[in-house]
Amino acid sequence: MHVLVVDDDPRILRFISSSLRLAGHTVCTANCGEEALKLAESDEPDVMVLDILMPKVDGFEVLRRLRAASKMPVIAVSAHMSSAEKALSLGANCFLAKPFKPDELIKIIASLPVPYP
Repeated sequence: MHVLVVDDDPRILRFISSSLRLAGHTVCTANCGEEALKLAESDEPDVMVLDILMPKVDGFEVLRRLRAASKMPVIAVSAHMSSAEKALSLGANCFLAKPFKPDELIKIIASLPVPYP
């Protein structure tokens, strides 16, 4: 599966990307919301792992814009549980609290409806 991972923290981005690659997924990465939206269109990933708290264009805005044009499954991630309800209401398929174990993310990805309509 082709996964777009979005996080402004380079260490977290590397950790998630490496874990997904080791599990057999292809991965593209973005370190900001604008780049994520461009890659979502150009790279046509199967699923997005989206950090919520980012500068400038945050994960909430990415979800708003993405849902206007796509049904791609999105796993919202954040260290702030208070973000969960809003992320889900904006169209995230699920929410995963940081820190999480790579196996948790891999299981969630496997359960998503891909390919999406």
